[in-house]
Amino acid sequence: MATIFVRNTGEHLQDEAAVAAFLSANEIFYEHWDLSGIPGSLRDRFELSDADKEAILLGLSDAIDRLAKSRGYVKWDVIALSDATPNIEELLTKFEQVHTHTEDEVRAIAAGSGTFVIKGQGATGYFDVHLTAGDVISVPEYNPHFFTLTKTRQVVAVRLFIDPSGWVAHPFIDPAFAAAP
Repeated sequence: MATIFVRNTGEHLQDEAAVAAFLSANEIFYEHWDLSGIPGSLRDRFELSDADKEAILLGLSDAIDRLAKSRGYVKWDVIALSDATPNIEELLTKFEQVHTHTEDEVRAIAAGSGTFVIKGQGATGYFDVHLTAGDVISVPEYNPHFFTLTKTRQVVAVRLFIDPSGWVAHPFIDPAFAAAP
């Protein structure tokens, strides 16, 4: 289940209803998926072959299809990140830059954990959404954010796209973020 840390107030949200309400108030889509369709042998693996990734997509096909139809996604893939990922430090440096996209950024966590740092609505400021297996989040287009690994440095996630060519990160310079704790 997702948890939230609000940077400017120090508030921690852990209750499922409070997390869902906070994300909704900040125009962030969130739901939790049943992962029982993923083969057991892949549930805690972070080095995946193309066949493994296809098996994860097949195991989640009903949930993916439902979400894709309801929100207009037309392409999806699986990304696996861990210390075994080539150039992981370089990737993380790139990921950990506040940016926007011209379409939603969607992650369905299939294994491990990750954190989205998102600029909230109004006076909310930036907040961290810690995601674990089963959590699905969609950060809306043009909303400043970034995604990073947690201390375990292991995540497998399904990414969904509206534009079949994927999305491009547009840097977002925000002095308020530099001052955030």
